[in-house]
Amino acid sequence: MSEIADILQKLIQFRDERDWEQFHNSKDLALAISIEAGELLELFLWKGNEEVSKDKLKEELADVLSYCFLLAEKHQLSISEIITEKINKNNLKYPTEKAKGNAKKYTEL
Repeated sequence: MSEIADILQKLIQFRDERDWEQFHNSKDLALAISIEAGELLELFLWKGNEEVSKDKLKEELADVLSYCFLLAEKHQLSISEIITEKINKNNLKYPTEKAKGNAKKYTEL
């Protein structure tokens, strides 16, 4: 079993043991991702770029990723496949020869 599948299995087991799937509709999972991402951003508020508590960072990243994994699972999306597809699309949008060392959006390259 892959590491992603193992994590997903643990998340589903945790959710199902508490009968929480009933609350995990697509809208609420997407909202939870946004809310947790806001909490992740808050860790950096009024601080330097890399000044963050690693323990708090781990917790907030875990929350964001957990809800992302659950939303993907709800729609039978393979996390590995959708990330690989996105990397392939970005390779086309941001060819190395134009994008290397450049932070411009692909429409400006």
